[in-house]
Amino acid sequence: MQIRPLSLALLLVATIAAEANAAGRVQLQLIGDAQGAALLFQQWGQALDRAGIKNVRIRSGRSTDKVGIQSLGTEASPYYIVTGMIRSSDELVLPNGRYTRRDLARLDGWLKSLAEHGPGGPSEPVKAAFGLTPQQFQAVREDAAQPIGSSTEGISRADAVRRIASRMATPVRIDPGASRALGEDTVAEELSELSAGTALACVLRPAGYCLVPRASGSSTMFTVVAARPGMEVWPVGWESDRPRRDLLPALFEFHNINIQGVSASLALTAIAKKLGVPVLIDHNALARHGIDPSKKMVSHPRSRTTYSQALSRILFQAGLKSEVRVDEAGKAFLWVSTIKPV
Repeated sequence: MQIRPLSLALLLVATIAAEANAAGRVQLQLIGDAQGAALLFQQWGQALDRAGIKNVRIRSGRSTDKVGIQSLGTEASPYYIVTGMIRSSDELVLPNGRYTRRDLARLDGWLKSLAEHGPGGPSEPVKAAFGLTPQQFQAVREDAAQPIGSSTEGISRADAVRRIASRMATPVRIDPGASRALGEDTVAEELSELSAGTALACVLRPAGYCLVPRASGSSTMFTVVAARPGMEVWPVGWESDRPRRDLLPALFEFHNINIQGVSASLALTAIAKKLGVPVLIDHNALARHGIDPSKKMVSHPRSRTTYSQALSRILFQAGLKSEVRVDEAGKAFLWVSTIKPV
């Protein structure tokens, strides 16, 4: 399958034929923000094809597209259009929950059930992320939106985790091994402006640990465990449905910018101060690719431009990129990672 670059959002459309005895047909529409992520859509297309979900094509999305199920056709021959969204975090968001590419057998089963029984028919329990119900996920996310209320820069990771966890109503269980490992390092970032969930994920990530919510009967808890490849973990911030221009309007204001032969870290700090926005660094990705922003020299010719354009240019020179994310309370920040995938 050939994927052509698109300047608008991408809409991945897969038509799933129902079983011979099914009463209806289902069309799956997967919307995604291109943002240079053509490879991600290609991977999803290939995975859907291998799972037996055929007839995949890609087209530009529309601003009116929303996650949901539209019922068309007739009572005798119903036709359902299921619209979902592919996130840059490599998750597929559908009306009945979230999926990764490891969940395609479950997705195929749900689509066949929908074709046979309709939206109100028998199906597996609706799950959101981490195997939680939508209500459980919403509850832990709201709890994770608590302000941390104290400084983190320069204290041990173990102390930072304890302080942040004390602000939350949801219990945070820490593996004994994690407590020892986290006490051996200090936090470089000042996270006091951010919410508890994003701050915890940021503190844990460089030490090789992660935050994972779990359900235990009707109750929930957060667990701090060693990260493993492919594990579903609480992210360092979230994508927002709002445009970047709304989240950080200062990014798109024009200024006279002149940067000559300074380190990428110094230039990034200066721009972030002008924007009044926290900057979090993906230390894991930088370490994997051997990038030290304090040793990468960057320049930007004197010109009148936006901070968004200037930031992209100087970070690219250091092999880096940035994106605007939001914490659980909706506060925007810059997440800086490498151009190359982790």
